[in-house]
Amino acid sequence: MIAPMSKKTVKNCWGLEKGSLVERHIAYVPKGTKAVEIVVQTAKKAKNVARVYDTDEGARMIISPAAGEDPEKDAALKSPLECRVRDAMGALIMNLEKLEADVATVNFDLPSGLLDSAILGLEMALYRFRRVVKSEPPKFKLILKQKGKVLPSKALAAGVALGRAVNVARHLTNLPPNWLNPVSYAEFAEEFLSGLKGVKVEVWDEKKLAAEKMDLLLAVGLGSNVPPRLVRIRYAGGSGKKPPVALVGKGVTFDSGGLDIKPAAGMRLMKKDMGGSAAVLAAVFWAATTRAACGIDAYLSLAENSISSKAFRPSDVITGRNGVAVEIHNTDAEGRLVLADALDVAITQKQIPRAVVDVATLTGAIKVALGSQIAGLFSNDRKLTAGLNKAGQVTGDLNWPMPLYQKYRSTFTSNFADVINSPDGFAGAITAALFLEKFVGDLPWAHLDIYAWKDSAEGAWLEAGGSGQGVLCLSEWLTTMA
Repeated sequence: MIAPMSKKTVKNCWGLEKGSLVERHIAYVPKGTKAVEIVVQTAKKAKNVARVYDTDEGARMIISPAAGEDPEKDAALKSPLECRVRDAMGALIMNLEKLEADVATVNFDLPSGLLDSAILGLEMALYRFRRVVKSEPPKFKLILKQKGKVLPSKALAAGVALGRAVNVARHLTNLPPNWLNPVSYAEFAEEFLSGLKGVKVEVWDEKKLAAEKMDLLLAVGLGSNVPPRLVRIRYAGGSGKKPPVALVGKGVTFDSGGLDIKPAAGMRLMKKDMGGSAAVLAAVFWAATTRAACGIDAYLSLAENSISSKAFRPSDVITGRNGVAVEIHNTDAEGRLVLADALDVAITQKQIPRAVVDVATLTGAIKVALGSQIAGLFSNDRKLTAGLNKAGQVTGDLNWPMPLYQKYRSTFTSNFADVINSPDGFAGAITAALFLEKFVGDLPWAHLDIYAWKDSAEGAWLEAGGSGQGVLCLSEWLTTMA
């Protein structure tokens, strides 16, 4: 059993400060001599992605990412070759660990454009939660080559940076809620992002939140012994001539449902209810690490939705930062409340953002509609919709445009406030998005309703748990906003 983390360990960033997993395996000095030769090639005629030959003389492996056919008929859902190369690295690492090798020489017989995808996949496939938390040393050395020549560190940089960002989001989502709470999360953001060029982090405590009239966020956190926080992260990318984009992440570190308590089965994975904020933090980390040419204002809206005599109640009327009075119809619809106040902060800055994107594990309804691997994309702007949708297709971090059907606004009627927070009935994902739309004004805005979790190992994700959903899509989209 892993012991709870101390204050000192929180400042150590739960193992994430150790850096790239690929780079650690490259630097590792092996203790044995068993070697594996691995060739990664794009031969389409191969029947299997991975073929392994293990003999007394040594082991050999051939990885063919293009093997087999993609069953998808819709071009918008087909996996690009880049994604297949990335995911094939999962098979490479899984078989390599089974061989118990000490040294693995990987020769990439790939076009240069696919190398970044391969390194991204290796970084992701090497991640295991307990190994990172315990800062375990590597078990084998990696020697990476391209067409026979050892790859210099600069050739790894892009893939490593993106892989690290995905793993940061995965790791934060995997942390147990008795370690990661609004206060320790805010401390982590300050510590982990400190020293990155162009990044400034500011934490608003409960006094500052009250002064800013962020009563919706404060209400969600009332039932917990740990008060809410808003983390503002600013990345000064590019020339500064263009306004920044704003990213807002839902960070409910545990969601009991509040007084409208969830059933036990529905509460089991609710440590992942901060997955949207993890994706936002990771996207900023990627941007700063790669010196992306796009300014970003990011907001992590952090609270724990717990149960006590202080918890907010159904029928309470709470006024948001923008002056909208909200009647609480369901305390388990808390994510839209913490986002609403944060969205208002984002759009009322002196330098108004040119686009706002929020990321949230907001509704179970979207999983019913689209499953666990496709995010729901809601937006009031067609250009923004097209950009995020394309970014999702290119990276395999898929989203699907959903309607903001305005007639459903009639379901928000309240006799006691401007709106209720959660109508009964169908179209739960749409009504949640419509609620958020009330807090963004006329700015181009998009909402990604994500699941943030892998229920089983798949592709480059060799461990069930936090998926980092949204990171790949956001990073690709940010490159188009330079």
